[in-house]
Amino acid sequence: MEGNFPSMEDNSGRASAVTAYVDPSCPFAWITSRWLVEVARMRPVDLRFEVMSLAVINEHRDLEPWYREFNDRAWGPARVCTAAHAEHGATALASLYTALGRRIHDEGDKDFDAVVPAALAEAGLPADLAGAAHRSDVDPRMRASTARAQQLVGEDLGTPTVVVDNVAFFGPVLTSIPRGEEALRVFDGARLLAACGAFSELKRVRAGGLSFA
Repeated sequence: MEGNFPSMEDNSGRASAVTAYVDPSCPFAWITSRWLVEVARMRPVDLRFEVMSLAVINEHRDLEPWYREFNDRAWGPARVCTAAHAEHGATALASLYTALGRRIHDEGDKDFDAVVPAALAEAGLPADLAGAAHRSDVDPRMRASTARAQQLVGEDLGTPTVVVDNVAFFGPVLTSIPRGEEALRVFDGARLLAACGAFSELKRVRAGGLSFA
């Protein structure tokens, strides 16, 4: 059955335009982003990242204490990513997001005061960008990119939000990173479902923990 799965690959060689709206603190966005990187390794994909801030989305919501603390801490890394994008462009954001994600999620380092400067150094970005974590003047741009994503999929949804060739959808929410041919099958399936105007939701209960391998 595996070998007979229909492929949606564009044989014209045209690269699919893919935008992933992510929050650097969100583990599910990180898994989805690494899946898309895997797809881009095997398919002609123009992959870009934008900031979709969980802190902005949940700013005025009544949350459980642990999740409120998570969202309050999420302002800093998202602001730094927003500032990097604004001042140095999309490539800088992609490099910084990768450097942050590896430290925060793969290595489990939640000391953002240490993680952010180290990630900036790895991405080759100015050290003074770390100060953006505490700068509210970055927020209007971050709110705008978050609002763009919500306009695409709905205000009740969040990160990760993915846009493939102008078709947007929330998710997919994954507990591990699909690799190789599986990554391509998931990509084709998600794009196929999202392109159906009648499609709204596909969901099941999560089992087990998260794997970033």
